[in-house]
Amino acid sequence: MSSPNHYKPNLRDISFNLFEFLDIGKTSLGKGPFGDMDETAARQTLETLEQVLLKEVAPSFAESDHHPPVWENGKVTLPPLLKRAIATYYDSGMPELELPTHMGGLGAPPSLCWGAFELLVGASAPVAFYTLGTLVSRVIDRLGTEAQKRRFLPYINEKRWIGAMVLTEPDAGSDVGAARTKARHVGNGLWELEGVKRFITNAEHDASENIIHMVLARPEGAGPGTKGLSLFIVPKLWVEEGGKLGEHNNVVCTKLEKKMGIKGSVTCELTFGDGKPTRGLLLGEVHEGMRQMFHIIEQARMAVGMKSMATLSTAYLNALDFAKERKQGADLLAGRDKAAPRVNIIRHPDVRRMLMMQKAHAEGMRALCLFTASIQDQVEIKGGHRALDAAELDALNDLLLPLVKGYCSEKAYELLALSLQCFGGSGYLADYPIEQYIRDQKIDTLYEGTTHIQALDLILRKMARDGGATIQGLLSQVRQTAESELGGKELEAERAALGKALTDLETMLGALMGKLGESLYHVGMQGNRVLMSVAEVIIGWLLVRHAAVALERTKANPGDKAFYAGKLASARWYCREVLPQLSHAARMVEQSALDLMEVPEEAF
Repeated sequence: MSSPNHYKPNLRDISFNLFEFLDIGKTSLGKGPFGDMDETAARQTLETLEQVLLKEVAPSFAESDHHPPVWENGKVTLPPLLKRAIATYYDSGMPELELPTHMGGLGAPPSLCWGAFELLVGASAPVAFYTLGTLVSRVIDRLGTEAQKRRFLPYINEKRWIGAMVLTEPDAGSDVGAARTKARHVGNGLWELEGVKRFITNAEHDASENIIHMVLARPEGAGPGTKGLSLFIVPKLWVEEGGKLGEHNNVVCTKLEKKMGIKGSVTCELTFGDGKPTRGLLLGEVHEGMRQMFHIIEQARMAVGMKSMATLSTAYLNALDFAKERKQGADLLAGRDKAAPRVNIIRHPDVRRMLMMQKAHAEGMRALCLFTASIQDQVEIKGGHRALDAAELDALNDLLLPLVKGYCSEKAYELLALSLQCFGGSGYLADYPIEQYIRDQKIDTLYEGTTHIQALDLILRKMARDGGATIQGLLSQVRQTAESELGGKELEAERAALGKALTDLETMLGALMGKLGESLYHVGMQGNRVLMSVAEVIIGWLLVRHAAVALERTKANPGDKAFYAGKLASARWYCREVLPQLSHAARMVEQSALDLMEVPEEAF
């Protein structure tokens, strides 16, 4: 079994992103809705949380994999260590971090909350996904009626009720609009639901006395597709208007899925209304189900991208420690000398290549995630989602989300193989956490919208809906950096590589737009390549800017020289090894062909 001390956080790089690069102490903290928190308090919060998670939460990682939750007669029992870890999350005060001050929280900006979430999800992804109650309460606060707020909000947070998002059905996976779960209005604001949902995360367990399900269902007489779906608040135990718990609401877990990984997170089949009614309340008393659910979906997609990044980061740091300690073979330059001393494998060029590939990508993904989170800060400062003053920033956040989810989940899975490779044969054993990281992470490319769904969302919605204005605005910032003197002579080659990659990306996007006149199938063929390429240019841009900050900080803070040298090395490696690949990607899009669509099914 892997060590309970599997988790190796990188709080130093989280802090670099938040406080040195993004400088949230000046741009976010103390402003607008985040007026009650300063940088000192923010730093202390992260430092304290790191220690709590290492000591109390990380040990549940391996335990919940080897002793997963147990289903019996519709009830799910969690392993004791996992339950204690979930309780620790609430005891740590992290839920208050995410709540606005008017809900009794600390009113921290999204950037700080997502930095804290990286620590939590890296320590134990299953624990992180039992924390949806806080998000559900915020959604009800934003979209619910006053009566619904009075009914649920004090109790979700005070009594630590956990939330669940309930979309998928046996015949409606990615095609959410095919959902069949029905809702019938029975008067007095009440609805009765009937149907079966599948692959629902943490929808039944014994970690809290109640679970609040946010359920998509189709009201009687509603039209087909996603526009006909509405969102309902469906508690496991009925909640009376004064907050008193009533009878079981006939939300029954009829199956627990047996999975490849993330076994501590319960994946349920839920049955509603079988034999007796399951009651629910229409969120906000409006039929805008998908629009409302996207408040949860977008948070979930961001969380999945953060999870992938955090997993790669801790895997890399585990591999790094192993490479520093494991002696094997002589230095390559002394290979013919039989008496040459054995060296730690970090001295071997190929091991260094694999380590730097992980390091640069992990730091690049963190840069992308926390840059996106900083945009969310500014959206809230300017009035929040759908506020007129925040419209441009809101559109930028929407553009970045499929990159965070799609790129991080795909690339992390690919690079975790290198983490394992650094361990040699030992990496294949359960003695080290890498094999579990790989099993736990693979789901990230699948749930909350597969990678190709993220690509379609990026190209057909986020890039197209404003005539390309948002993507062009972002790329103009990249161009500005590439053509500047940022970092001086030290970063001249990196700025040139960034500029060349940007030109390749613009060529690629132009070619795809031309191909669209021939067939939409070209987006199907090339969408993933485009998503990955856009993400790599944005990450390259951020890493070059990181390197410029590191060069300045090295002069001001020579005691942290090794960290800043590492930032510079990551940027240089990424610009030299990753960005040139966009030339090939651009040619592939230019040469996109559809003959594959003509191959008979029998030929496959």
